[in-house]
Amino acid sequence: MFLLGLAAILVAARLLGELALRLGQPAVLGEIIAGVLLGPTALGAALPDLHAGLFPEEGAARMLLDGVRLLAVTLFLLVAGLEVDLQRVLRQGRAATVVSLSGIIVPFLVGAGLAWFAPALIGGPGDADPVVHALFLGAALSISALPIIAKTLLDLRLYRSDIGMVVMASAIVDDLVGWIVFAVIIAMAGGETSHDLSIGGTIGATLAFVAFMVTVFRWLAHRALPLVQAYTSWPGGVLSLTIAVALACAALTEWIGVHAIFGAFMAGVALGDSRHLRVTTRRTIDHFVSSALAPIFFGSIGLYVDFAAAFDPGLVLVVLAIATVGKLVGCGGGARLAGMPPRHALAIGFAMNARGAMEIIFALLAQSLGIIDEPLFVALVVMALVTSAFSGPAMMRVLRQQRPRQLSAFLAPSAFAPRLTAPDRPGAIAELAAIAAESARLPAATIELAVWAREQMMPTGIGESLAVPHAALDTLDRPVVAVGLHHEGVDFDCPDGTRCHVLCLLLTPSAEPNVQLELIAHAAQCFGGGRAVELLSSVTSYTELLAHLRAETHDDGHG
Repeated sequence: MFLLGLAAILVAARLLGELALRLGQPAVLGEIIAGVLLGPTALGAALPDLHAGLFPEEGAARMLLDGVRLLAVTLFLLVAGLEVDLQRVLRQGRAATVVSLSGIIVPFLVGAGLAWFAPALIGGPGDADPVVHALFLGAALSISALPIIAKTLLDLRLYRSDIGMVVMASAIVDDLVGWIVFAVIIAMAGGETSHDLSIGGTIGATLAFVAFMVTVFRWLAHRALPLVQAYTSWPGGVLSLTIAVALACAALTEWIGVHAIFGAFMAGVALGDSRHLRVTTRRTIDHFVSSALAPIFFGSIGLYVDFAAAFDPGLVLVVLAIATVGKLVGCGGGARLAGMPPRHALAIGFAMNARGAMEIIFALLAQSLGIIDEPLFVALVVMALVTSAFSGPAMMRVLRQQRPRQLSAFLAPSAFAPRLTAPDRPGAIAELAAIAAESARLPAATIELAVWAREQMMPTGIGESLAVPHAALDTLDRPVVAVGLHHEGVDFDCPDGTRCHVLCLLLTPSAEPNVQLELIAHAAQCFGGGRAVELLSSVTSYTELLAHLRAETHDDGHG
């Protein structure tokens, strides 16, 4: 039953996570909704016996699930730590320092002050120490979600811009300070430990651990990684070392009196700062954790909480309002103090407002320690999901920027021809026009004439066996993509002299010239670099082509 329950969580979380991605939202949104549906909110209410059998409240199965969840969240924080670039904080200087500090201090004071002076507004501390409760709410409203922020900036192609660098540097400081503060709060809450350290001793040990990891251990890791890569099998040796270090550090911080995930996070920070930790290793860990373990963790959040019974609309609105205002005023105001334009400052505030998985982990740990009750836990989870979902769209609206368009969004199943047969360029264009006509809702002859006229002005062979014939049409209201594979190859006058085996036809509205440039660039990314010839043997259906497009887009960091 434990294995069946685990399978149910993983399948439901992956399916709804994929649905969330297709709707332009973070996968974590769908994964948490899957857990809510499998928990007492939905499955428990409709089929209580099945819910109790799959997800018992106690016993060996519950202990096993808790162990898997602990492993999943520990390695998830390792991945988050690997994304941290300590050098970026130093390079950004004054702007990042002001934004990060104001983005921490203002929300912390707002949250802690509200919990201390108006506890009835958020349900009160209950049985928890009022000081611990106030400190937790301040810390919870100060934290940002580094992985969500990085993903949003990549999607908007702002990651390497001036705004992107300031946001990432600020988020790094935010995460580091937030986890240290939360480690202190856990110690004050009296979590179980394996020693007799006082709160002061736990705080001192935590700060000493942080200092050791970012100095001595960081130096050791930088020198040890080349040895591991040189004398062990690739990439198994480095993967084993990375995960083993994360688990050992997690055990150490758990022993100190703070949660295991803090140790894994710091291990990721120290290891990820070395240039010897290759991109392949980072991606392998990220893919495994994000695809298998993280969905289990986030999908299990709703298994034992009745979100319907604990949902308090007033409390949710209050938490969402103070969280958003605190970040916008703190980070946006800090950016203005650093001399950034008002529009850029507001965009930074919205970017830093994404709470995502970090907020949910904070809330889950606080609930397990009795610091918060179920209604506040539900309110914090909803706030994390809403702020993550609206961070990117809000930035786009403020900066007046559009999300980059991709081929897969405009490619219909009927617009793929796995085997073109025309012997020359005009014939190939005619074949592509015929399969694009249905999607474009235009006669094939009209498309053929427009594309051929553009082709005669300048050949559209890009090189490396790829051609991108295209045309801008006044009658189109959205882009249309058609893809054909030609096994013998067609001469499209490529600069490198190659015959083209992948032909990607692009039809775009005349009123949107930028979308044509974006789609041509995406075609070069997905089909260039020698991939065109490989497609002839690996792609025979629309589904396989779509899988190729998504894989290539993801590997480039924009998926």
